[in-house]
Amino acid sequence: MNIQDIYKVALEKGREADFRSKEDIEKLLDRKRKKFEKLSEKEKKGFDQESLVNPYSDTRILHVADDKEIKKVLVGIDIEVGEILLAKELGDIDLVISHHPLGRALADLHEVMELQIDVLNQYGVPVNIGEGLMKERISEVARGLNPRNNWRTVDAARLLGVNLMCLHTVGDNNAATFIRNIVESKNPERLEDLMNILCEVEEYQKAIEQGAGPAIMVGSPDNRCGKIAITEMTGGTEGSPKLYERMAQAGIGTVIAMHQSDEHKKEAEASHVNVINVGHMSSDSIGMNLIVDELEKQGIEIVPCGGLIRVSRLSS
Repeated sequence: MNIQDIYKVALEKGREADFRSKEDIEKLLDRKRKKFEKLSEKEKKGFDQESLVNPYSDTRILHVADDKEIKKVLVGIDIEVGEILLAKELGDIDLVISHHPLGRALADLHEVMELQIDVLNQYGVPVNIGEGLMKERISEVARGLNPRNNWRTVDAARLLGVNLMCLHTVGDNNAATFIRNIVESKNPERLEDLMNILCEVEEYQKAIEQGAGPAIMVGSPDNRCGKIAITEMTGGTEGSPKLYERMAQAGIGTVIAMHQSDEHKKEAEASHVNVINVGHMSSDSIGMNLIVDELEKQGIEIVPCGGLIRVSRLSS
């Protein structure tokens, strides 16, 4: 496999695990293509044309130093300059894969957040409400990313001749679908039951050993779950805290989240919505593991770093 082959595998895995249908994804891409066609030639120069075929703005090939056959990959949840230096020091790393976005993929992270509107709608939140509240949050995230030094790690990869890509929402889609399938198959009644189910996942077991396992953020073990929603595991980053009131009105009793700010926690408490924080690094690891398992099938060696809790499911 070369770099483009790996990229295609990741994109396909991301699409397969997307909560939206293939038809809905194609509609979004078609809408973007039509908008692109209406741009002036000057505007087209600054447009990320990869977004016309890839629905995930935070998943990109960031630097190709040597388009060779890939045999060994360094994979991390967070890749920074230190990990690029590590790849160079190890000497036999053909590609570095970051989960969290870098470069243009980080600058455009906010664009993938519209996915949350569709996910919320599937759980009963009217699309107009989701859109109204998410647009405010998407704008906030875009403003926050604008002044950041998004290209630092990519620059290091370029200077040191290291191949680099990032796989963000494609990984998160896989984590979200994996957890949704487990939870829906078990149909837990109370939060303690849900916690027991989640703690059976190997990445969460290892996270517990690291002191970062799943935890009930809002609610108590005896609380009934009600309708369980996987609304905060994919779609860029946290949505609007104002959504909890609307989720409660839609009949959602419990939310499973990767991480949660104090503001989100307060809003969930006020709306009487239970929240379980399953953990950030461990949840990201689930999604990345499901993708890199596909690379292992092709004989590629995976070297975990940067927070990746490596669990292979090839034998299960």
